[in-house]
Amino acid sequence: MASPLTIEQVTAALASVQDPEIRRPITELEMVKGVDISPDGSVRVGVYLTVAGCPMRDKITKDVTAAVAALPGVSSVEVDLDVMNDEQRKALQTKLRGGEPAKEIPFAKPNSLTKVYAVASGKGGVGKSSITVNLAASLAAMGRKVGVVDADIYGHSVPRMLGVDGRPTKVEDMIMPPAAHDVKVISVGMFTAGNQPVVWRGPMLHRALQQFLADVYWGDLDILLMDLPPGTGDIAISVAQLLPSAEILVVTTPQQAAAEVAERAGAIAAQTHQQVAGVIENMSYLPCPHCGERTEIFGSGGGQTVADALTQTLGARVPLLGQVPIDPRLREGGDTGRPLVLDDPDAEAAKELRTIADKLAGRSRGLVGRSLGISPAGR
Repeated sequence: MASPLTIEQVTAALASVQDPEIRRPITELEMVKGVDISPDGSVRVGVYLTVAGCPMRDKITKDVTAAVAALPGVSSVEVDLDVMNDEQRKALQTKLRGGEPAKEIPFAKPNSLTKVYAVASGKGGVGKSSITVNLAASLAAMGRKVGVVDADIYGHSVPRMLGVDGRPTKVEDMIMPPAAHDVKVISVGMFTAGNQPVVWRGPMLHRALQQFLADVYWGDLDILLMDLPPGTGDIAISVAQLLPSAEILVVTTPQQAAAEVAERAGAIAAQTHQQVAGVIENMSYLPCPHCGERTEIFGSGGGQTVADALTQTLGARVPLLGQVPIDPRLREGGDTGRPLVLDDPDAEAAKELRTIADKLAGRSRGLVGRSLGISPAGR
């Protein structure tokens, strides 16, 4: 007669199951929530996913089922999936760092004078990265010390658009970012071979962003721009956690369908307690090269609609910072690494982008996370 199945046997079998991304056993990563064995040999295994909607959930379920089903005496396997809470995720990050504390992020210090703008959009294809690159080049041309974090981990494109072809240099425990047009840049694309895709989930994304902010030696920046991925996913949440003083720049196009999605990207500030610096409407109109007449290819009013809606949602004025017209050279400059604001500063789109950059340069750093030096009365 076979010996009864034990939790120790099931746990040992689960040790052979690796997280598909981190490539370490799920038992070592504290991803096993619990094991329950019934007298009839049916086994129920609880597994923590790092984030809700994990794209690897099916593979984890399949691997756990296969590992446990191979044990003698197992009649069936049921896998119950749960999601780690914030404390569990922090513990996992600490474990992945080898127990070492996270390095300090200079821009998160209360005395930091660097203005941080997180450039966000509700959907892809609105020209968010083009706007980011041209704003960075404009600010640098004004004499500001500027850095750009290409936080769009899956769709990284900033290095090409800025003409950065160098690789980061490591000096002791610091990473020195390459630069182009007097703009310092860091991107995950600088650490991947060729055009390989990045297939990461929550904790790895958070850790990558943390490294970009803490391990890179930025020096004394006046302005840091962060090109976020579209939507309100892991990176947007990580930015709020790591840099609560970062202000959001929402990029949209004129059509109402895009505006509705962009509004959601800005409304995340109500939950993360961040400020929205303003809205930028891209592809606002196509100026005729002969007569100057404007053709509103994508409709009109989307940018102002987003600004008004966010003003109402957040209870603070959110301005429409500018309306950038369509110019094929914006795309061409992105392909060649020559931002339009530098190649043709007199172009209508370049002038509008420089106007927006001037508004951002003139804004003072917010008070979120800063020490005000105020003591209670009587102290």
